[in-house]
Amino acid sequence: MKRVLVVDDDRPVREALAQTLMLADLTPLTAASFIEAKDHITPAFAGVILSDMRMPGRDGFHLMQHARTIDPDLPVIILTGEGDVPMAVQAIQAGAFGFLEKPCGAEDMVPLLRRALDVRAMVLEHRALRETPHITVQGEGLAEQMAHVERELLLRALRRAKGRAAVAAEELDLPRKTFYDKLARFGLRAEDYRG
Repeated sequence: MKRVLVVDDDRPVREALAQTLMLADLTPLTAASFIEAKDHITPAFAGVILSDMRMPGRDGFHLMQHARTIDPDLPVIILTGEGDVPMAVQAIQAGAFGFLEKPCGAEDMVPLLRRALDVRAMVLEHRALRETPHITVQGEGLAEQMAHVERELLLRALRRAKGRAAVAAEELDLPRKTFYDKLARFGLRAEDYRG
C-alpha cells in the first residue's frame, strides 16, 4: 500500500508529481479535479491524498473537507503556491496532515508522504483487527486466545517501528515499562526486529 492520489488541475505539474512518486517507489493515481478524485475517496482507500489548494471549481480545501467527511483518518497533504501559506495553515487547523509549498522537491515531499502512508497503514490495520469478530485457536480457552491476539499486536507494532521499542510502545499507548514487561512475558526482544 503505497498509493498517492494526486489532485492538480495543471497537467504538467500533475505528471511531474506522478513521475517523482514513481521514482520513489510510490504508486500515483492522478486526477485533474475534485470530481475526478472523489470516487477514489472511500474509508477503504489504502493510500493518501496530495492535492493542490487552488483549482477551478471545488478547491483543495473542499476536497480535504470531503475526504474528512468520508474518513476523518484519511491523510490529506495540501500543495500551496506562493502566498497561500495562511490558507495552508487554516487547512492544517482543519485537519490536513501537512502542506508543501510549490515547487517542492522530492526531498521534502517523499518523506512527508511516507509518514502519511505509515499512519494510514496503521489506521487500516487497527480497523481490520477491530472488525475481526474473533480469533479461534483450536483447543484453547479465551485467555489463551487473548494472549495470541496480544502477542500479535506487540509483534506488528515492533515490525512497524523497526524494533524501536519506545516507538512501538507509544503506538500501542502503553507505558514503556508495561511494554517491556509484555515483551518479556512473550519472550520477545525488540532488537530482533531492527533493520
